[in-house]
Amino acid sequence: METISLPQAAPEPVAAGARSRLLWYFLLLALANLMWAGQGTAVKFLGRQLGPIAITFHPFYVTTLLLLPLLIRARRAASGGRLTWADWRRFAAAGVAGQVLAQLGMTWGINLSLASNGAILNLFIPVISAVLASWLLRERLTWLRVVCLLVGLAGVFLLSVEDLRQSSFLHTTYLTGNLLILAGCVGSAFYNVYCKGLFARFQEVEILIFSYLTASAASLPLLIWVEPFHWSQLAALDWESWLAFAFLALFMYGASMLLFFHVLRHLPVTVASASLYLVPVFGVLLAAGFLHERLSAVALGGSAVVLASTLAIMRWEKTAA
Repeated sequence: METISLPQAAPEPVAAGARSRLLWYFLLLALANLMWAGQGTAVKFLGRQLGPIAITFHPFYVTTLLLLPLLIRARRAASGGRLTWADWRRFAAAGVAGQVLAQLGMTWGINLSLASNGAILNLFIPVISAVLASWLLRERLTWLRVVCLLVGLAGVFLLSVEDLRQSSFLHTTYLTGNLLILAGCVGSAFYNVYCKGLFARFQEVEILIFSYLTASAASLPLLIWVEPFHWSQLAALDWESWLAFAFLALFMYGASMLLFFHVLRHLPVTVASASLYLVPVFGVLLAAGFLHERLSAVALGGSAVVLASTLAIMRWEKTAA
């Protein structure tokens, strides 16, 4: 009797393709986190000549203007229709409750508190993002996600031993600042989660720039009231400060967010946000490379734990957002 051989399925190429995509997403997230890790150094250079509000929003405005051609190109390519008032309300929610709250909370909070308090409190952004994603986007908090978040958090605490020694969370002098930093963390997490919900209708560039436009409009009165702008301030910047300004405008607010949004379109918020634990890892490595600070065994161990937890959630988590 003649046997009929059926074509065999070839799952291996599909699996290999999925692994290569996950590796690509991990590399993009790592690059975005590397850019975010350089924010502290850039702010330190600019802090010699500009106030905290100016440092926050002047590069932010430049980024918005520089990205406008990308927005026009994207709208033409997609033949996007006119935005409705409902659309603008969504972008305003992302820009004001997200970006403005995040930037002002971090800037004012650290000024009133300690930098070490800010470094520690920022570690909770992935956890806050996971909670908000389960509430606003109905993302499941699987055991894998919870375990990887907790392991990553433990690894970052190992990296932050010195910050923990210097931190003072409940001291009355710093309590207001700590609450502002926490509000900034919530704003940052809300921005990522809320923007993820807009991907069904808009491109990454559209969401980023339209939310930046509303954030810029909302922050202008505050900037004028708190730190009135004077051209002499920019004229007084030295070349190092200009490089720091350009880094914030081009990479911190621009390229890094476009990379993160690109990955966020394909991965759940909880998974993408877990990569934020890489920021202190890169911060420690940058300090060792450029400031010649010594890497302790505890810091190296913490870096390994963070890297392992990030790779684990990227490797075994389903990619369906």
